[in-house]
Amino acid sequence: MNRLIVVSNRVSVPKAADSKGAQGGLAVALAAALREHRGIWFGWSGNETETFTGHLNMQRQHGVTTATIDLEHQDIDEYYNGYANRTLWPLFHYRVDLTEYERSFGAGYERVNQRFADSVTPLVEPDDLVWIHDYHLLPLGKFLRDRGMNNRIGLFLHIPWPPTRLFVSLPFHERLVEHMLHYDVIGFQSREWLESFNHYVEKELGGTVSDDGTVEWNGRRVVARAFPIGIDYAEFMAAAESDIAKRAFERLKSSADGKKVIIGVDRLDYSKGLVERFESYHRFLTEHPEAAKDVVLLQIAPPSREDVNTYQDIRNTLEQSAGHINGAHADVDWVPIRYVNQGYSRAELAGFYRASRVGLVTPLRDGMNLVAKEYVAAQDPEDPGVLILSRFAGAALQLAEALLVNPHSSEEVGDAINTALSMPREERIRRWQSMVQSVRDEDVIAWRDDFVTALKGPPANANPRQAAA
Repeated sequence: MNRLIVVSNRVSVPKAADSKGAQGGLAVALAAALREHRGIWFGWSGNETETFTGHLNMQRQHGVTTATIDLEHQDIDEYYNGYANRTLWPLFHYRVDLTEYERSFGAGYERVNQRFADSVTPLVEPDDLVWIHDYHLLPLGKFLRDRGMNNRIGLFLHIPWPPTRLFVSLPFHERLVEHMLHYDVIGFQSREWLESFNHYVEKELGGTVSDDGTVEWNGRRVVARAFPIGIDYAEFMAAAESDIAKRAFERLKSSADGKKVIIGVDRLDYSKGLVERFESYHRFLTEHPEAAKDVVLLQIAPPSREDVNTYQDIRNTLEQSAGHINGAHADVDWVPIRYVNQGYSRAELAGFYRASRVGLVTPLRDGMNLVAKEYVAAQDPEDPGVLILSRFAGAALQLAEALLVNPHSSEEVGDAINTALSMPREERIRRWQSMVQSVRDEDVIAWRDDFVTALKGPPANANPRQAAA
């Protein structure tokens, strides 16, 4: 079996189910892949060094071998805080108004990708599969090819790909995509993001896209497909049945004191629509005073990227909004919003999800959103809650029985909250049964197998003699 070499910005092997911190996403997904394949997970350690040396710190934990490097302060500032999170992240989430274009950011981004290529190349054996992840490392495939690497190399993008009319606002956008076309496989979370990428290749680069998803440009052939990611269903359900989850369930039920809980769990980020969510909840409270005092919103929002100003701004805005809503609606025995800035383990979150009548997942734009799937998985089959989901999340394509909403419309989301809280049990069960089947069947194992199978495919750019061999 081919070894699997996984490369991502950060190396973060998931901790035990009872460990604190935000769960889901890249770490949980990759752990499922790496447990089935021997190999190495390579990336930045998260640590800063005075002078970059490329020294590898090799460890083995939870059955996974990891290799990490430290980066200089300038690297972190320009590559991570700069180009990745102040240029690409807002642009790819359709927030051109927040996108910052600084020449030094782009230079730092390429420099760090070059350093990744220099450091990981000696670890890769001829038959290894190389699986690169996310927007931090878009040009890495090209730099690996420059170093003579002929392995099958794939890229999976965990976030959206923006429409062409937005993407062309990025300086040197052609260079970035041309570098990406040195991969053998490029994966996207949904068909919408795939179609946006294909449109760009055709309209801006003059490439072609065949019916089978093969992109051809300048003599290169790349497989571009949608690979919707799922949760590790078996692991999550084991966590959901744990004593930790049961205690978390009882803790929230007891503190809610008979009130229906609406839960939101999101990293503190402007793409998650938290400001708009609070406004929608405020509208619900105002327009449905008869139902309001039977409800409480629990919003869990661990901070992230605190060195970036826009993230500091959203935290301040949310704190002010929560204070305003609580001040306007609270009573001596009831506070409408519980706003929590800390992370919880998967097991605790599973208990919180099960204790909540409504899961409120309303990102303005999201590549997938695994919280929506975790909420569905955690529900009591005999008395499930209702998922309210943004139609602009990749998960909306698979979870069509959720109450799909436009997160920009406080009226629409407020109405959905009211509908969810009053939905009959029979309808809740019908909707849940459809969604949980998708969550169970289209889990992270299916995602992993699908992508790795594509990555093992015949070399699209080999000559006929090489392909036959």
